[in-house]
Amino acid sequence: MAKRVGNGWPSLKTLRREAGAALSQLRKEIRAKEIELAQLKRDEESLGRLAGRRTAGAAAARAPRAAGGGRGGRGGRINWRKVLEQLPKQFKASNVRQVRGLKDKRPSEIFAAVTRWVEAGLAKRKTRGLYEKA
Repeated sequence: MAKRVGNGWPSLKTLRREAGAALSQLRKEIRAKEIELAQLKRDEESLGRLAGRRTAGAAAARAPRAAGGGRGGRGGRINWRKVLEQLPKQFKASNVRQVRGLKDKRPSEIFAAVTRWVEAGLAKRKTRGLYEKA
C-alpha cells in the first residue's frame, strides 16, 4: 500500500514506484501469455498436420514469416539500448537504420525507439531529425 504523506495522499514518488512495479509485473504476465499462445499455435499446427489438413491458425502463423516479418529464425527481440550504444554521438533515424538487423524495420518502430530514448533521458532532440546521446 502507498505510503501516505502529511495530507493523507501518497507521495508522487511512491505512486510512480508502485506504478512502475505494476507495469513490470503486467509486462511479465503478457510475455508469459504470449509464450503460452505461441506454444498453443504450434500444437494446433502439428495436430492439423497429423490430421492431414491445414488449419487457418497455421496459415496465419506462417504469413508474417513468409512476408519477411516475425522472428523467422533471426534472433528475438531487439535490445534498443545496445543499438543506441552503436550510434555516433549525434545521429539521425537513417543512422539507426544502418545498424545491423534494422534495415527492414518500419519507420514507426525506429521512431518509437528514438522517442523512448528521449523520454528515458538517454538521448536529446537537437533539431528536427537530429538527436544527440545524453
